Amino acid sequence: MDPRIWGKLPRELLEHILSFLPLKTFLNLRSTCKHFNSLIFSPSFISKHSASSLPSFLLLSHPQSSQKFSLYDSSLGNWCSSFLWSSQLLPGNSKSSTLLSISNGLFCLSLPGSFAFLVCNFLTKCSRKIDYPSFPFSFVFLTFVSTGLGYQIFVTTHSTAFLYDSRFHLWRRFRLDAHDPILSDSSYQGGVYFNGSLYFTVSDSGPFSILCLNPGNGKLDSQAIDLPENLTFLRLVSDGERKLYMVGGVGTNGISRMMKLWELDGDGEGRKRWIEVGILPELMCRKFMSVCYHTYEHVYCLWHRGMICICCYTWPEILYYKVGRGTWHWLPKCPSLPEKWSCGFRWFSFLPEISAAV
Repeated sequence: MDPRIWGKLPRELLEHILSFLPLKTFLNLRSTCKHFNSLIFSPSFISKHSASSLPSFLLLSHPQSSQKFSLYDSSLGNWCSSFLWSSQLLPGNSKSSTLLSISNGLFCLSLPGSFAFLVCNFLTKCSRKIDYPSFPFSFVFLTFVSTGLGYQIFVTTHSTAFLYDSRFHLWRRFRLDAHDPILSDSSYQGGVYFNGSLYFTVSDSGPFSILCLNPGNGKLDSQAIDLPENLTFLRLVSDGERKLYMVGGVGTNGISRMMKLWELDGDGEGRKRWIEVGILPELMCRKFMSVCYHTYEHVYCLWHRGMICICCYTWPEILYYKVGRGTWHWLPKCPSLPEKWSCGFRWFSFLPEISAAV
């Protein structure tokens, strides 16, 4: 570590040597000099720590332990012995927060005492506070989407929708018409990002339909794609850009007898249709339906590293489908969960991303 030697090394060679350090070790090393700290923003250095070399987690949040999150390492297939604490995400002057969403390594939290949202990257320790679009402010549901071009926060009240775009650091306001349906059948399921737009499932006390919101112009359109018959609930999930999936219960009189999975398929002429790609085995279906007590507003879905995760607000386990293998599985219950916790389980896909900017 003789500075006379290190000081003469070409910059690209020094970066190459540092890239062999474990990511956690390098992040601790950042405080030693300005150059090491600046590497976190270097594309060449970041490329050496690609997402494939980082672990991926399913994060479990519960209101009775709102400042501590359990982590399931999906790469290793086991629960982590340590927890992620909200204090590791918050700036020094923030005391309380509520985790709302996670997308591509970025956390979105609400800061009730500051009347603001907080977007932060756990790896880089960078954060940005975003003031609520109005005051007083309360929202029905939120969708948070992070892409390579930045991130967006879409929130709705009962009569108005707001969209925040990190590229411009501005809120845009959209007035919802009185006849517009509420953009979700579940308060735990936000919009799904696919092909640059947000997709929502709605029923509005009638047949199910899918709506598409164009963030560029705020236009809300109904998708003219025939849906399967006898649906009892409907959820969408996307792998980000390439594929859109639909999870739904099938039955009569609002009672699901089976659960199926469909994939959106398009032909060369632009026509789209839903193709059935999976059906939940009977015994697993019985367990899941007994778990949610046929109260389907508690059901929500998320995508995590090739898995479609089907979660229930009232149950501490995840039912998931491995897309590559076409198989269904249960994620084991977190061993640190107290038995008395009966509801309030919120799951998130956490993929640490060193290049995700706030």
